[in-house]
Amino acid sequence: MAAASRTPAIELDVDGYDVRLTNPDRVYFSERGETKRDLADYYLAVGDGIVRALRDRPCMLHRFPKGVDGEKVHQKRLPAGAPPWVETVRLHFPRYGLHADELCVTKLADVIWAVQMSTVEFHPWNSRRPEPELPDEWRIDLDPMPQCSFSTVRRAAHVSHEVLDELGAVGWPKTSGGRGMHVYVRISQEHGFKVVRRAALAFAREVERRLPDEVTTTWWRKDRAPTDLFVDYNQNARDHTMAAAYSVRGNARGTVSAPVAWDEVDDVEPDDFTIATMPERFARLGDLHAGIDEAAFDIAPLIEWADRDERDGQTEPDDQ
Repeated sequence: MAAASRTPAIELDVDGYDVRLTNPDRVYFSERGETKRDLADYYLAVGDGIVRALRDRPCMLHRFPKGVDGEKVHQKRLPAGAPPWVETVRLHFPRYGLHADELCVTKLADVIWAVQMSTVEFHPWNSRRPEPELPDEWRIDLDPMPQCSFSTVRRAAHVSHEVLDELGAVGWPKTSGGRGMHVYVRISQEHGFKVVRRAALAFAREVERRLPDEVTTTWWRKDRAPTDLFVDYNQNARDHTMAAAYSVRGNARGTVSAPVAWDEVDDVEPDDFTIATMPERFARLGDLHAGIDEAAFDIAPLIEWADRDERDGQTEPDDQ
């Protein structure tokens, strides 16, 4: 029997860089049948947004060589065969005595090349070169347990917004692409990961105080109620990454981690944001996180809250 013919590769001109896309008709998302070419077209459509979310950050790639119903490959190191114009940042992992040269996006062509390498999800660090050990992004991860409703996620988002306003910090919300929400805060790049994680825990405890029946900071998953909303401060630990704004998620529906406005929080449904719907939204609204780099916050008040909690006998779990 003759082997099935493959669709010829295509060449994409991405702002003057040639990116070759092989197997463009391979189905990546089984619910509606979007292909590898559709995935590339999606990232081209939201180009300004995804590049802003990734720019100069070490980036882990979640690759699906056979589409999202197949095996997922978590890749720290840059895949082999990268063109010379793709940049990296070197990270050291003292615990293992190893290093990794991770993708460091500086332009849209880097993103589309990663798609050629079967990347669906982009998971950047919350720090940037040339100082990757100093985070410039504090991430508030509203992570629902299995029986937690999205209405609880919405309430926790509003309380987080309330506390941020009281602190004088600007929060930039987005859906997670799953069942939760994220809020990002640009911060001064002057503290290490342990300090930022400690500050994030202090904030999470304040949200828990204001919604004690719904929100938890309980460390061990087995000790949380199935209806709890966990504020996952540990996402600010070193080498912990989350799906970037505009990143597609590796599910059959092709959901997207979508920036939203605060006044949309009560109406958003996470499944509404997909590679099929986001291009029109982006063309209409632009990047809702466009101003994030202009709103840096000094986390000193949160460090004071952390000191207070420590004096009150509240311990901080070790990084996991």
